[in-house]
Amino acid sequence: MKKSRMNQKPHVELVRARLPPYEHPPPWIPPQHRDMHPEYNNDIREFLPREIHLQRMRASEQLGFNIRGGQEHHCGIYVSKVMINSEADKLGLREGDQILAVNNRDFMNIDHAEAVKVLKMNTSILMVVQFFPYGYERTYDKCKFLASNQQTDR
Repeated sequence: MKKSRMNQKPHVELVRARLPPYEHPPPWIPPQHRDMHPEYNNDIREFLPREIHLQRMRASEQLGFNIRGGQEHHCGIYVSKVMINSEADKLGLREGDQILAVNNRDFMNIDHAEAVKVLKMNTSILMVVQFFPYGYERTYDKCKFLASNQQTDR
């Protein structure tokens, strides 16, 4: 059965993140000691999704963090700065976290302005975030690429 063009999902261009090249364990660390050695950490728990519940007294209060990215930039929403000693900082939010959802609202395909609106309109914010520094760094690569193209178009 063929789907009509009206029922097809719109094509979304995905941004591919460049992962760093694989580095073999240093030869001076014996295999039996690698799991506890500071120069060889294979613990991936820091990259797993986690929940952060941010409470504010009023919606007009600062969030304690900045974001960048959005669907119009062909990337997700990323935390670009966390204010020191803010509630977000105390709860473990950090630069490079990708915001996957806020109060059960999907943030994977959301415009930047809409993301800001959703974050600012609530006093109780339940965020699902995932540390993804490679995707976050791509937001800067994309900005550099766009800026260089604008200069060459003149």
